Amino acid sequence: MNAIMNIQIRIILTTAPLAFALATWFPSGVSADELREAQVTQVIQDVKVLPSSGAPRPAALNDDVRPGTAVQTGTQSRSELTFKDQTITRLGEKTIFSVGEGARTIDLGSGQFLLYVPKKAGGAKVKMGPVTAAITGTTVVGNVAPSGIVEFTVLEGTARVRLDSVGQCLLVVAGQKVTYDPIAMRLEDPVEVDLQQQQTNPLVTGFRPLPSTPYMNVAVENQRRAAAGTGGAELAHAVSASGAVSIGAATPEQFLAAFSSLLVRYPEAEICDFVATAVRLRPELADRIVVAAVIGRRPVSGYSKEAKDFKEKEMPCDWVQCIVDAAIAGNPRMANEIINALLQAAPMLRECLGEPCFPANQFRPPLVISPINPATFVNSPEKPPKGD
Repeated sequence: MNAIMNIQIRIILTTAPLAFALATWFPSGVSADELREAQVTQVIQDVKVLPSSGAPRPAALNDDVRPGTAVQTGTQSRSELTFKDQTITRLGEKTIFSVGEGARTIDLGSGQFLLYVPKKAGGAKVKMGPVTAAITGTTVVGNVAPSGIVEFTVLEGTARVRLDSVGQCLLVVAGQKVTYDPIAMRLEDPVEVDLQQQQTNPLVTGFRPLPSTPYMNVAVENQRRAAAGTGGAELAHAVSASGAVSIGAATPEQFLAAFSSLLVRYPEAEICDFVATAVRLRPELADRIVVAAVIGRRPVSGYSKEAKDFKEKEMPCDWVQCIVDAAIAGNPRMANEIINALLQAAPMLRECLGEPCFPANQFRPPLVISPINPATFVNSPEKPPKGD
């Protein structure tokens, strides 16, 4: 258990900004059909289109790929497909890919892939054998080996990776890789990866720059700062200015006041990383840190009577989910407290939160049916007990 908790604590060191989970709604103007049709936008060497009926044929630029049609790459070959909502899928060598039958679902039969989903595009699900990853506004890479081993890495943003057969769900953040072991039939604990090294992947460098390149660069910088241990310097100085001798000795009020004083000055792209740092330093205050970050930074829709005056300036749902993910990753044991505190402060944000994963890498608790004990029966009022 300690090893698992150590991994979970390290998660916050690489939390990328602007990350969020798959919500149950699609933003205005986004249609599920926008991820059901793609065009081939790059072909490198041996790439074939496999229609549902008919013989395979060489892929060409602007070929349409719809449900029932697969794309297959050969040795030392790559391809890129772009969907209507500008979601981009890149395929490595010896890969089979198809558009899933479900809404906004992509199937990877085998091989290597990169998936970029734009912010506010409505999210996507990528199926990799028995593993399903739900993402929005995120860039990820993955591999399905012939042996059945699945590897999934987040380059920026967050993802929720599920193994529904046994009820596992993991929150995976930027700079982390999760592996599915077909022999153990479970998802292993997430491990940290070098994001700078990940950017040398041919699926990143062998094509045009991704729209998410600035976000990936920020994630690399956040990981570097976390490794250097410099993330808490500003908070330590602000806490000292409040009269506390140290971060650990500060009262909750002193720490939160220091956090809020810095929050308004932090660049938007670094808010989630700042939340992650604060939770790492004072994990028992994770719920209050989240409320301060969400309510204190920008107006929340419906939170204030004057909310109408802040149109187009309200905190978007992706920010809310990013902040929540950063805090939960930092202190998984307080997942329920974090969500409940936020919804108590701003109930209208319920629609912003995606379905949560379990706080730790554990299986869903089994349903246990207790044996019948006649002594616990209560006589029905419709059938009163007989008298002596």
